[in-house]
Amino acid sequence: MTIVGVPAGWPATEEEARAVQDELRGRVVLDEPGPPAGEGRVTGVDVAYDDALDLVAAAAVVLDAATLEVVAEATAVGRVSFPYVPGLLAFREIPAVRAALDRLPCPPGLVVCDGYGLAHPRRFGLASHLGVLTGLPTIGVAKNPFTFTYDEPGPARGDWAPLLAGTEEVGRALRTRDGVKPVFVSVGHRVGPAAALAHTLALTPRFRLPETTRRADALCRRALRDAARGPAGGATQDSTTRQAPTSR
Repeated sequence: MTIVGVPAGWPATEEEARAVQDELRGRVVLDEPGPPAGEGRVTGVDVAYDDALDLVAAAAVVLDAATLEVVAEATAVGRVSFPYVPGLLAFREIPAVRAALDRLPCPPGLVVCDGYGLAHPRRFGLASHLGVLTGLPTIGVAKNPFTFTYDEPGPARGDWAPLLAGTEEVGRALRTRDGVKPVFVSVGHRVGPAAALAHTLALTPRFRLPETTRRADALCRRALRDAARGPAGGATQDSTTRQAPTSR
């Protein structure tokens, strides 16, 4: 069966990967407001790994932004395309993530990554990298602040504080539930900070993490389990695609 391959010319060393980041970083668009929150479609992407089998499974889950109902979903399984290096994780994930996005039966709209965009040591995290390569508006919503600092935001849902690299704001610590640890939101591509916060709040009506992340996390883990059960640690198929019958 077919496994998503590593793209031709994909970086193989840290030096090559950093050179790609330097080249692509200048293409990030930060002066667009982005699509309005609660309208159209919004897609979550996430990956899961089985390092012993050298497999990565990616999922893309499209939600109706107004109702948060699933519109469509797709998965792809590939070989891990780069070693684990902090700050270069996008090079492990993007081939499979792009394959999953390409298999969606509808446009994804805004893409929400479980990770970082501008909030990255080289100001070019997964959300920015994916946005530049696809042209899609993207944001990153992370579970921790990586290497950056912040003051605790107020205790109420919607309170936020700057996420800082020295004095530079690279993202925002956002409280999505009263009294619950914040998430860390950064713009990726073609979205402004205010819109990134608005989307994150619209996607967290009940839980700390966005529904996009929750759905994509569950789906990629399931795809990885299915792949690991396949012959010789491979997948019974390289991807799955589903479109909800009521999608619009």
